[in-house]
Amino acid sequence: SPDQMRAFATALHPRRTDLVRIGPADDGGYLLPDVLEGIEACFSPGVGTCSDFELACAERGMQVFLADATVDGPAVDHPAFHFIPKFIGGYDDDTTISLDTWVEACWPGTGDLLLQMDIEGAEYASLLAASPALLRRFRVMVVEFHLLGQLAADPFFAIAASLFAKLLADHDIVHIHPNNFCTIIDVAGVPTPQVMEFTFVRRDHLDDLGWATQFPHPLDIDNDPSRPLALPEVWFHG
Repeated sequence: SPDQMRAFATALHPRRTDLVRIGPADDGGYLLPDVLEGIEACFSPGVGTCSDFELACAERGMQVFLADATVDGPAVDHPAFHFIPKFIGGYDDDTTISLDTWVEACWPGTGDLLLQMDIEGAEYASLLAASPALLRRFRVMVVEFHLLGQLAADPFFAIAASLFAKLLADHDIVHIHPNNFCTIIDVAGVPTPQVMEFTFVRRDHLDDLGWATQFPHPLDIDNDPSRPLALPEVWFHG
């Protein structure tokens, strides 16, 4: 319903904090809170053709774990890169691995991690299956959420609402960037970019400056410069 959809968007309003841009000055770069010092490893499911974000993490001293069954490896090599040719999902089999199994195999323990996920819709099953203990290890998460134009459909709305509630148990959203390779869809009266990048920070590392009210952020860059797309006002605290 329109009321449910509006409440969903309101619950995701970002908090304001100091952000830095990591990665390239176009598609593939992300805005993160300036709290990366001391993060031990970056887990990056979904590799694609650009590994500049992961390279920037490696140059900050992180070990970087990459997974993608659709490519042979990352776009560039680095001694800190560790790649597996698998899909990330909600279970383990010959082609797919869950976040918990992957992290436990690569970087067990309690050290803080960074998650950067762009897996074309598999984020819902992957993150719903992830244990709360694992999610708490991620000091920062940047997740590209797909299929948001379908939010009005049952049972997807309930699944997405459940996932965001789970992610917000220990984290706050500090940035939303609509990916303008896609368009805006009217979902129960709420203008909704079909793909949006959400940045989360674990609450113990949030320097909370109130609501974020400036979108796009000065460091935001359109994924496709030929057609700028602003975050609709319903998605932030105007």
